[in-house]
Amino acid sequence: MTSIEVQALTKEYGTGRAVDDLTFTVLPGRVTGFLGPNGAGKSTSMRLVLGLDRPTSGTVTIGGRAYENLREPLRHVGALLDAQAAHGSRTARDHLRVLAVSNRIAVRRVDEVLEETGLASVARRRVKTYSLGMRQRLGIAAALLGDPEVVMLDEPSNGLDPEGIIWIRALLRRLAGEGRTVLVSSHLMNETASFADHLVVLGRGRLLADTPMREFIHARVEPRVRVRTTDATALKTALDRHGHDAVEHEDGHWTVRHARVDDVGRIASQAGVPLLELAAEEATLEQAYLDLTATEAEFTAQPQEA
Repeated sequence: MTSIEVQALTKEYGTGRAVDDLTFTVLPGRVTGFLGPNGAGKSTSMRLVLGLDRPTSGTVTIGGRAYENLREPLRHVGALLDAQAAHGSRTARDHLRVLAVSNRIAVRRVDEVLEETGLASVARRRVKTYSLGMRQRLGIAAALLGDPEVVMLDEPSNGLDPEGIIWIRALLRRLAGEGRTVLVSSHLMNETASFADHLVVLGRGRLLADTPMREFIHARVEPRVRVRTTDATALKTALDRHGHDAVEHEDGHWTVRHARVDDVGRIASQAGVPLLELAAEEATLEQAYLDLTATEAEFTAQPQEA
């Protein structure tokens, strides 16, 4: 199986380090979300993987080989880094045909990926007439053209409508399910949470996390339970007796911190407290991500005082 191996990777521009001694592995059979604030080094790292920049030190290999040593690289690695890369005067079909011929890919694959990405009906239109979402689909079509084992996409949902976003989720899950290595960079936390199995998080060029997504969230966001009752006094008394901190909100519901639904339900039942609502307040990837990267953002805006 083909994996991406990043070892002690460093990239310097002048006196600054865009990537700082970075080590991680992207494994096949799962979707790895590649996260980090602006300036974290994600785009530079992806360019280094693809041989578009040379590292100052360290190595990057794909299936044990550097990208520049891959013959007919589109057969091994499909990538979308810039949806504007296609020449505007070419048709989508001609753009893909050039890529296919240069990598000895059967021309029939052009029509297959145009169909798969929803562009078959507009394949003979010039790219300059395409919307951003259509260009994005064309970039994904190019990435899939060689039926590669490794797929790398930078902000693949950018410009897509709701139907397109649902489609890209299903595509990423399918690619991983087929045993491919899938690396997806994104700033959209809720979207990443919908498709990623594993996360690699950067901050100021350094590795901040390399972990399964659920573990990443649960390690950084405390479990909470939402509960509503007709007898707030009895509920508070019962929870206090068991050492649980509960906070009442204006709409009448309570939040119990550092608690599980089963525990709160059992306590209420034993105390005879009637419950109208009992549910876990799901921790989100966005909460965990902001907790980790709060001090790593290169650009931050301060809230305006009223």
